[in-house]
Amino acid sequence: ALGVSAASLCHLAWAQVLARLSGREDVVFGTLLFGRMQGGEGADRVMGPLINTLPVRIGIGAEGAEAAVRRTHALLADLLRHEHASLALAQRSSGVAAPAPLFTSVLNYRYGGTKRSPEAGQAREGVRGIRVQERTNYPVALAVDDLGEAFALVAQVAAPAEAERVCRMMHTALERLVEALEASPGRAIGSLDVLPEAERRVVVEEWNRTEAEVRRDVCVHELFEAQVERTPDAVALVYEGEEVTYAELNARANRLAHHLRDLGAGPEARVGLCVERGIEMVVAVLAVLKAGGAYVPLDPEYPEERLSYMLQDGAPVVLLTQRSLAGRFDGSGVPIEVLGGDASAWTCQPDSNPGRGALTPENLAYVIYTSGSTGRPKGVMNGHRGVVNLLAWGERHWELGAGDALLQRTSLSFDVSVRELFSPLLVGARLVMVRPGGQREVDYLVEVVRLQEVSTMVLTPSQMQAFLEHPGLEGCTSLRRIVLGGESLPVGMVAELRARLPGARLYHEYGPTEATVTSTARTCGAEGEAPGASIGGPISNTRVYLLDARGEPVPVGVAGELYVGGAGVARGYLGRPELTAERFVPDSFSAEPGARLYRTGDLGRWLADGTIEFLGRVDTQVKVRGYRIEPGEIEARLLEPEGVREAVVVAHEDEAGSRRLVAYVVGDVEAGVLREHLRRKLPGYMVPAAFVPLERLPLTPSGKLDRRALLAPEHAAGTDRYVAPRTPVEEVLAE
Repeated sequence: ALGVSAASLCHLAWAQVLARLSGREDVVFGTLLFGRMQGGEGADRVMGPLINTLPVRIGIGAEGAEAAVRRTHALLADLLRHEHASLALAQRSSGVAAPAPLFTSVLNYRYGGTKRSPEAGQAREGVRGIRVQERTNYPVALAVDDLGEAFALVAQVAAPAEAERVCRMMHTALERLVEALEASPGRAIGSLDVLPEAERRVVVEEWNRTEAEVRRDVCVHELFEAQVERTPDAVALVYEGEEVTYAELNARANRLAHHLRDLGAGPEARVGLCVERGIEMVVAVLAVLKAGGAYVPLDPEYPEERLSYMLQDGAPVVLLTQRSLAGRFDGSGVPIEVLGGDASAWTCQPDSNPGRGALTPENLAYVIYTSGSTGRPKGVMNGHRGVVNLLAWGERHWELGAGDALLQRTSLSFDVSVRELFSPLLVGARLVMVRPGGQREVDYLVEVVRLQEVSTMVLTPSQMQAFLEHPGLEGCTSLRRIVLGGESLPVGMVAELRARLPGARLYHEYGPTEATVTSTARTCGAEGEAPGASIGGPISNTRVYLLDARGEPVPVGVAGELYVGGAGVARGYLGRPELTAERFVPDSFSAEPGARLYRTGDLGRWLADGTIEFLGRVDTQVKVRGYRIEPGEIEARLLEPEGVREAVVVAHEDEAGSRRLVAYVVGDVEAGVLREHLRRKLPGYMVPAAFVPLERLPLTPSGKLDRRALLAPEHAAGTDRYVAPRTPVEEVLAE
């Protein structure tokens, strides 16, 4: 026997429940004290309640179960010495300033199993109970009734929490604690699960039953080639009035693919692409895949230094570019092939489909660079298998067909372009491409949608907002699908879209580059408003888990880090094995050998309907206008100019709800100098909109940076609010 009371076990179990619900290892809650233990002689004969409530603090960590029980017992025994101290005194002694409460949950361990004496029974004669109704001022209150040979649990909770779920978790916590004391008393108390088995089965298995039949023996370009056989004369591409059929597009890509093979392209070999949006861009992407290689997009709008790093890190066997861009890569040491013109070296190559050779669906399809926290972008390696799964799901989910036209407006450097490029080309639909820079001109985009009868568009909510502000949006009656992703949906957007484009179906999708574009999705229902932050549930052959710091599933409604598993998980980061091992971890929930999970760094929580509410980032990574940005990369660049001692970048929301980057700088360098420096080093979307000079950075009591103290500036040096150029003239002026 441990020599501890059942009350001690219950207090420790309740601390475990609170720790899981709050995501903290150190919890404080109120406990009700009898008030008569230290009352002196005759206290047991005093009429009326002497109950007092005082705080108790219990840590749930690496301490063994038996040691934790003994420590809790000693803590409660010591607390009895203060059972007459007022809660107000405890508040004053705590350092927690009123009106902030010391605790928001209470545990009431009630003894009720003792037999009454005959005298007590006689005293109750003639007394009839009418009704008992319990009330509490705390959001969460749990009563444990000690009935002698059994226990009863009674919970009172504020909506939307459920009292029955709280009791089930407490019951599970007590069971697991007793099991540990019997079988493994040294087991860490923090490792004992309090999630009931039924609820664990729901969040781990039932809501992840996404199995769907998808071909596992085919590569992306082979699906396109099959479509060419079905509809060779159908229009595949439309660009500025020029049309290209499926057969012509396939032949042009084949000739270039044969040439690329002669240059060394093949399985696992990478081919750089620095090409403006247009027909040649699509030809080049298909050709690289047909040659068996993986394409590495290099955005022409990126600064020279970033392009140089990506080219060096990606180590392509050849770089495909255009004559107007080729000069930027002089001296790179990478072989360059210039696209366009009738005198191209591959015009005499055969126009037949190249054989697959040694290529398999497990080989790389592309490497896309994303922002890196160390100041260096990182290349995400994605294979054919994940892309094929994505496209097969998208075809069913979007119900895309040969009569559709999809607008291609996203840079190849962003993974959404994978959906835009291939979704229409695998079903016989048209891919309508906007001119370079046209993706920022709403007037132009609305005109293209109307003239080309575009049925499907993929946008971020920020980009969609620009469309909503356009007076001609109602004229885009051909739109049947609008896919929104990259950010949470602002309140009111779904309702406004439905009012102005009643014929369009709205989708909201979520997914990191490391999980092949899309991991979760939902179709926005007619109600639309309330679940604005919901990112839906996992797509086909994808598993999503919300886990705590120990890697265990969190209860429904509790925040956890979002992990993605299944067919879409990328191979890892090019040339970064340590970072790959850190972010891509073994999938302990899967029976598939070698299965892995990607740690997204995003926070979410399960909703009761099996969808996920997005809550933000675990770390400091942010999304601004749909772009995923590591502030650390910007901060590393800000520290380069002489005179800058410290720098921090934070994303703030303005009054309109739009996010913008703000740089806080300690040093004597002017904002204009810093802005110009960043423009030479980083893409435009990573340049902060405002620069705030500080004498020193604010710190927490523990000496860490206090980001909450970095308030959004009303007026700051170098402030500018990003407004995209709307006309060709504005674009020239902006450049």
